Amino acid sequence: MTVTEPSKTAVDLVTLTIDGIEVSVPKGTLLIRAAEELGIAIPRFCDHPLLAPAGACRQCLVEVAMPDREGNVRPMPKPQASCTMTATPGMVVKTQLTSPVSEKAQRGVMELLLINHPLDCPVCDKGGECPLQNQALANGQGESRFTEVKRTFPKPIRISTQVLLDRERCILCQRCTRFSKEIAGDPFIDLQMRGAHQQIGTFSPGVLDFHVDLPYPVVRTSEELEPTVESQTQGSTKDESRGASHDHVTGTYAADGIATRGEAMLDESGQPFASYFSGNTIQICPVGALTGAAYRFRARPFDLVSSKGVCEHCAGGCALRVDHRRGKVARRLAAEDSAVNEEWNCDKGRWAFTWSTGADRLTHPLVRDPETGELEPVSWPYALEVAAKGLLKAREAGGVGVLPGGRLTVGDAYAYAKFARVVLRTNDIDFRSRAHSAEEEAFLSHAVAGTGLGVTYAALEAAPSVLLAGLEAEEEAASVFLRLRKSVLKGSKKVYSIAPWASRGLIKLSGSLLQTVPGQEATALGSAAAAEAVAEPGSIILLGPRLTESPGAYQAALALAASSGARLAWVPRRAGERGAVEAGALPGLLPGGRPVSDPAARVDMAAAWDVESLPSQPGRDATRIVDAAAAGVLAGLLVGGVDPDDMPDPAAARAALETASFVVSLEVRASAVTAYADVVLPVAPPAEKGGTYLNWEGRHREFPQALTSDALSDGEVLDSLASEVGVWIGLRGELSGTAELASLGRWEGAKADRPEHHTVPVAGTTVLSTWSMLLDRGRLQDGEPYLAGTAHRAVARMSPATAAQLGVQKGISSNVTVFNDRGEITLPLALTPMPDGVVWLPSNSPGSPVRSKLAAGNGDAVSVRLAGDQLMGA
Repeated sequence: MTVTEPSKTAVDLVTLTIDGIEVSVPKGTLLIRAAEELGIAIPRFCDHPLLAPAGACRQCLVEVAMPDREGNVRPMPKPQASCTMTATPGMVVKTQLTSPVSEKAQRGVMELLLINHPLDCPVCDKGGECPLQNQALANGQGESRFTEVKRTFPKPIRISTQVLLDRERCILCQRCTRFSKEIAGDPFIDLQMRGAHQQIGTFSPGVLDFHVDLPYPVVRTSEELEPTVESQTQGSTKDESRGASHDHVTGTYAADGIATRGEAMLDESGQPFASYFSGNTIQICPVGALTGAAYRFRARPFDLVSSKGVCEHCAGGCALRVDHRRGKVARRLAAEDSAVNEEWNCDKGRWAFTWSTGADRLTHPLVRDPETGELEPVSWPYALEVAAKGLLKAREAGGVGVLPGGRLTVGDAYAYAKFARVVLRTNDIDFRSRAHSAEEEAFLSHAVAGTGLGVTYAALEAAPSVLLAGLEAEEEAASVFLRLRKSVLKGSKKVYSIAPWASRGLIKLSGSLLQTVPGQEATALGSAAAAEAVAEPGSIILLGPRLTESPGAYQAALALAASSGARLAWVPRRAGERGAVEAGALPGLLPGGRPVSDPAARVDMAAAWDVESLPSQPGRDATRIVDAAAAGVLAGLLVGGVDPDDMPDPAAARAALETASFVVSLEVRASAVTAYADVVLPVAPPAEKGGTYLNWEGRHREFPQALTSDALSDGEVLDSLASEVGVWIGLRGELSGTAELASLGRWEGAKADRPEHHTVPVAGTTVLSTWSMLLDRGRLQDGEPYLAGTAHRAVARMSPATAAQLGVQKGISSNVTVFNDRGEITLPLALTPMPDGVVWLPSNSPGSPVRSKLAAGNGDAVSVRLAGDQLMGA
């Protein structure tokens, strides 16, 4: 039997014999993998295909014989771990199927593993899906010879607010520690002590008596700053300017051998080293040693029904397994998809699913009583009737603006786009309920819409160099970060970032910072350093959300890609944004990348939608829709899942909702929008409908309906609303919108023009820099207190020189207030190597709601003062 891969040739194959069967496998293949190709399952615990071999558990012992120099096949004196030994020519392997020696060795190892393992399977969360249970039955002894008292520990140990540790269950397979170091790059959990005393522990103070020096609540001084990373190599280097060694894996400094952490490295629970990927350690644990606080004692695997799912939080499109019981989602796990997320996901995707089942969940349509001014539950027919009449009246009185939001499936986004053009007869539609610009829309129309599958995860992993422009991968695209780190650790990747400071994620990627003042990204993209970063053939440029607030950045990125030959990819933050672009939920764009301004494109779509004509002028973007509604120019608003606090100016968004004559809201839960709405139509969350997301690659990510529900998708509600108006749009089924969009195909005509060049402004005295953290105040994280505990604490970051102008004294904790004429935010100060005259705040973290408090974004001028002192800045 020959096992080959498409990229391998016969030269790369080695031939060996396993259980009497000759097999050829690629050179370097582990014996345990070669056996799998023959359908032989060798028992194992520590082995994992995405982790480096460890040989820790010794459960996979097999008998091995190898040719000597004379060609005589001689057996090795002892059984060998098949998870660490690679296949060599002429090797003869005997597994437990044909070798009594292998079988006895495996049974012996199992007996040792079970000596101190508790017999608590009935109450263990892993019971019913435990590899130890399965292999103890298949490869263990029939009865135990151990009569002494088993070892016990206090339990559970809280590694974090999410992850709990039962130490007596641990079999020291090292899967969790290897994942933390190799995949996530976080010092989250590790082996401690030696021999019989060895156990899994954490770096948290007071846990397992393993202490580090944590000077709480002192914020790090200039001697303890996070570095601007310029090295692409892993390991520690000496930073003579600070007298400390720097660990590029953890992104921390150690002075005189003692770790120093400040408040900037804490999560909301007060723990250091919070990991965004800790849930994966629970999933890959082969026993019940690591469990999740949210799922602990909630259900048994055999009580659960599993469905395929796709994460609704970011544009990564990670595959999920949704386990539900009695009509509720009990847990979500990472599903295996080698093309996208492999077998990993972030903690947000794993645990942030309770948002849709909160007490404020909308279950009935609501209509505002004209006499009392209160929203009252009504029947669906009545709600649709009131909504239809109100929208028609508003359409004739000045028009209706449509704000569908960026979290919709492709089909639902298409329904909004079609409803706006066919029913409301307007191009005033924009899914971008966040910072945006006309330049961004031109870029999306020119370079993204109708392009199909572009840069992929595989291409990202294979690229020799990746330039992140306005993108914090760990915070805004976790699966992208993991794929980049995977290739970085192989030594085959250089990562560069255009940003004001080197984030923890960039440090873990051993990346190089192209330090840039916010708003000056266009200059950085046009620099010699950026050209050098992507000069190698096959390089990739990833464009992130921050570029929307940087004039000229998209034009500069296109120019850099054209001059260097690098491939370009747009990585939005929300799951539905790429699909909304393809669906035509933009003021100047019709489905499939058809420009509104192109008469042939309008004729094409009018024929497809069976209408005489479509509005010919590009509509208003989200900001102009809000402004027009607030001014009374637009009489109505149709709003999807939009949070006003995400808008560039939340106060203006609320004013528009209050001023508009008629507002219809399609929502899952009561919100700031429903509080102003005249009609509220409840819609289904992702678990209660099927659909398709389009991830940042342009890859379709389909998922079925997991829970039985009477709730309707946005598209079905809009179809019913159109019928009430007297217009047929034919989007009754959940997947009908996706199917109809696919049938339209991509626009083959002329694309929209490239973004126009914009003059890059000169920054103000003190310039704001901001981006969102992975875990923040977003409504899709509601109802999950364990997850909220590992969000990184909000701090304000400034350079030592800028802080010195405020009067910050070395070694003394300080709070600073960032303010403008709209409001102020006060946070602890963390000194950070970054451009002078720049202050960084997290966009939407607890204590730092930048948009709602300051109505400001990247590159905007702000003022800064020590809390309670005089100002510095603009």
